[in-house]
Amino acid sequence: MVILLVLPCTQTSFASARKKKTVATETKKEPTKRQSKYDKLVKNKSCETARGEFVTLHKLDGKVYFEFPVKYLGREMLLASTISEASDNNLCAIGYKPKDPMHIKFTKTDSTIFMREVNVSATCNPQEGHMREVMARSFMDPIIGSYKIYCYTNDSSAFLLDMTSLFTGNSERLAPISSGGGMVEITAVFNSAGSILDGIKAFDDNVTVKSYLSYSVSAKMMGMFIVKKNEPLTVKATRTLLLLPEEKMHPRVSDTRIGVFVTNTKQHISTDEDRIQIYTLANRWRVDPKDVEAYKRGELVEPVKPIVFYVDDAFPAMWKEPVRKAALRWNVAFEKIGLKNVIQVRDFPKDDPTFDPDNLKYSCIRYVPAAITNAMGPSWTDPRTGEIINASVIIFNDVVKLANQWRFLQTSQVDPSVRTKKMPDNILEESIEYIVAHEVGHTLGLMHNMSASAAYPVDSLRSAKFTQKYGTTPSIMDYARFNYVVQPEDKGVKLTPPNLGIYDEYVIKWLYSPLYGLSAKEEQAMLESWIDEHAGDPIYRYGKQQVIARYDPSALEEDLGDDAIKAGDYGIKNLKYIVANMNDWFVDDTDGSHRENLYNELGNQYYRYLKNVMHNVGGIYLTEVKPGTAGKTFQSVPKELQRNSFVWVIKQLKNSDWLHNTGLTDQFGLRVALPPIVCYYTATELLGTYKNVVLSAHVSQDPYTLKAYFDDLYNHVWENAIKGRKPTSGEKILQRLVVDQAADVITKKSKLVKVLADPDEGLGMENAFMPSVDEIVAYGLDPTGLVGQYQNELRELEQVHGKGLVAKQLTSFGHGYDWQYRVNTRTIDDSKTYFYAYALRVKNLLNSRLASADSDTKAHYQTMLYALDEALNALNKK
Repeated sequence: MVILLVLPCTQTSFASARKKKTVATETKKEPTKRQSKYDKLVKNKSCETARGEFVTLHKLDGKVYFEFPVKYLGREMLLASTISEASDNNLCAIGYKPKDPMHIKFTKTDSTIFMREVNVSATCNPQEGHMREVMARSFMDPIIGSYKIYCYTNDSSAFLLDMTSLFTGNSERLAPISSGGGMVEITAVFNSAGSILDGIKAFDDNVTVKSYLSYSVSAKMMGMFIVKKNEPLTVKATRTLLLLPEEKMHPRVSDTRIGVFVTNTKQHISTDEDRIQIYTLANRWRVDPKDVEAYKRGELVEPVKPIVFYVDDAFPAMWKEPVRKAALRWNVAFEKIGLKNVIQVRDFPKDDPTFDPDNLKYSCIRYVPAAITNAMGPSWTDPRTGEIINASVIIFNDVVKLANQWRFLQTSQVDPSVRTKKMPDNILEESIEYIVAHEVGHTLGLMHNMSASAAYPVDSLRSAKFTQKYGTTPSIMDYARFNYVVQPEDKGVKLTPPNLGIYDEYVIKWLYSPLYGLSAKEEQAMLESWIDEHAGDPIYRYGKQQVIARYDPSALEEDLGDDAIKAGDYGIKNLKYIVANMNDWFVDDTDGSHRENLYNELGNQYYRYLKNVMHNVGGIYLTEVKPGTAGKTFQSVPKELQRNSFVWVIKQLKNSDWLHNTGLTDQFGLRVALPPIVCYYTATELLGTYKNVVLSAHVSQDPYTLKAYFDDLYNHVWENAIKGRKPTSGEKILQRLVVDQAADVITKKSKLVKVLADPDEGLGMENAFMPSVDEIVAYGLDPTGLVGQYQNELRELEQVHGKGLVAKQLTSFGHGYDWQYRVNTRTIDDSKTYFYAYALRVKNLLNSRLASADSDTKAHYQTMLYALDEALNALNKK
């Protein structure tokens, strides 16, 4: 038994000894290398690799890995998303970047890589050493993402990160479409099952990752009209990670007296001043001269890096040449500051596999085959300096439809070639070139200058000599389309804006002129002096685009010249000529649809002329002025001009029957005639101008007062009753509206108690200067085109909720210097007193005319009296 018990142990020991011997023998052979985690990934036959000097990408099994060199930790980058393809181009424009690029950097803590948003909201004086530490504590870079290191490369010079979730997940900062409010409320539900990776590319300083992203989209307009409901949407997005240069561009501090786009507001913290200084940087490309010494000698020099635009191969063939010429015309302005061939235009390369129009490295002019009457020129910048890194010009197909309407309605009285359903090729090319040149101006950093066209005398626009030299405006960045002032008898007058205006060249000089040998303060002083020397000159004046508040009648869209009344008279005379001849001009329009569309747009054109004059009533000229230079920051429109404008619009509305040409309109479908429509909506706007008068009178030394306003309202709206004659249809509409308005104002309950309880209530006049639905449509203030599509429904909402309803939702107007917001006038608004006196005055007048009025007029007056009595009685019972 002992032997039996011991034997197994002996056998085990022997076996163990044999095993050790075998192992010992095997160790004498060449050891087998264990494959690293990095090799397992990159040497997998299914792994797709895009290798570059910056970051290398690996794509395997539906995942993307970034091979990130350690040396780039802490380096600043931009991460941007571009729409490459879409199943609905009304929601997603091809080539557009819906959101500003993310300014990021990567840092490492232990085994975790953090993606941080770089905080460049504040600067300090570098000579104050302690401020650097203060800034680091108070303006740290926030963490916006974290990634575990998947593995290191074999030489440990780089690490791999699984970045799949960033490119196939619902990343809000990179989403091509996202849920949100505004005029069109979008609800986009992300569909992860329909979202996958596509291609990867790597280059010297950037990488791109393409992915398909799917959503279920619903859309409501103003929260009421369902535009889409649970409709599928798939977008192919191209995301670019771009390494920013270590050598930053020299920034240029902006000046509010010149219209350029700016970076976000920054604050400068220094003991040099007793307060934190707020400033912005002008957005501009880096166009340093290639040969500085030659430039200093006054020679024309090419830039180190030109601005290159690539033209979409999707453009209709006829569009390509005007698109190219539009971009190149800006070289004239650069040549005047000593730089040549700054802008270059190239076609999409056919044989370059590295080219990608959606890569942040390439600036492109893109064509979108969508029925949107618009174009845009956005750009994206290095937030550190304002350097423009990338820009796109997006041209929607139906912008030519809008241009053709403009050309016909504004110039057909003098140009027979545009009296056709399809514009001649030369007119189409000319229009495309103008539109694209305007948008390229935006990509160079120029904002709209809505005051430019007001610099030229109206009668000069009828001069062949003047217009051939200067065009219709000092800036193509204004909305001054075509010459509607020119009369049929005028010969040789230029009908279009200039190639570039005086103001446009002035801005290019300020933005891009290289300055050498100057300190920062000396450079700032030099740039200010260039603006100072033109202070007070209307040709160089910058007028902000007015969207949120509309005070300044000299800074409007779609106007011409320095006298809105005179320009309106010329324009209306031309519209009458067009209406009278439209049937003869379109003999091939068998179903009348083309004429009906133009006729409707003619009503909008007439409305523009009326609105341009109407803005004089209670108007206030606004100008950015530096202390010590010419000009005033605000100045009321002279009272006589306000009165004349008020009376002019009333007379137009009382005599607008010329719009109803039965020989033309009888061929259209069942409809309400244009005169009462124009009269109703324009009069509604006009009767709200008393709110403008409150503020304008308050800031004027010689004001057009509320008393004078109501006297003019009485004398001209009730002129027929005063003179004892029958009212016209236009007068009846005006009278009904003004009585309804007076009744509403004098019976409205006091909000004083609510104001004391809630300071946000009862501010008054919040909508006084906001554009109406009709104004948004007429002036093209809606970038989506949806206001025009649903204008009838929106007008009904506007009547209930006020005209600011739509305007408040418009958020797509770019950025720059702050818009002029409304001024609260509650404390000085005594209009209710004047409405009460006005109502009594009208009541007495109508009572005195009842006996002598015919039956129709008597019924009209009795209706007005009933409304007035009801309002006055209600007030007396309080």
